[in-house]
Amino acid sequence: MTENVLRYTKRVFNIITILGFIATIVGGVYLWRLGAFQDQAILQQLIVAHRFLGPLIFLCMQVLQVIVPIIPGGITMAAGVMIFGPVWGFVYNYVGIMVGSFLLFHFGKKYGASLAKTFVKEKTYTKYMGWLDKGQKRFNIIFALLILSPIAPDDALVLIASQTKMTWRFFTWTMILCKPLPILLYSYLLIFGGGFLRHFL
Repeated sequence: MTENVLRYTKRVFNIITILGFIATIVGGVYLWRLGAFQDQAILQQLIVAHRFLGPLIFLCMQVLQVIVPIIPGGITMAAGVMIFGPVWGFVYNYVGIMVGSFLLFHFGKKYGASLAKTFVKEKTYTKYMGWLDKGQKRFNIIFALLILSPIAPDDALVLIASQTKMTWRFFTWTMILCKPLPILLYSYLLIFGGGFLRHFL
């Protein structure tokens, strides 16, 4: 990517992110006015009305938010649990996030540091790439441990990992084995936290 293309890409990305944030607020207010946050059945009925299209739309949304973080991942995971329940909510969250992560890793490998720096702050990029000073193996271990964490910036980590010599095999198995735990933790936190908050709404 040339400098002009990179600058244009960053500008488009920022605009999309802002629009996505606004859309999230508008959508949240709309669902709140419908009573979807006070009564989970209302939210589920919106999806049940489109039994096959609903899960497909949600999966596409989950994939998209990994590649271009228009909507915060925590919000989409919360929606998955609230709409589909703890089991299918987990399944749809997991599948969507995995597909999005694989695509992001592929794009990072294909387009290089220019793409990574479009989505990752320069300071963050430099910090994480500094782990390579102690070798690829150490970077891989730290990467796997962070993917296990529910609070790590996964999308940024995936893009940065794509700029190293990390193999597809290691990346795939790390995501398969490590990603379910943070999604489960998020899911159960949202279930119990949501039930607690409903008493105050």
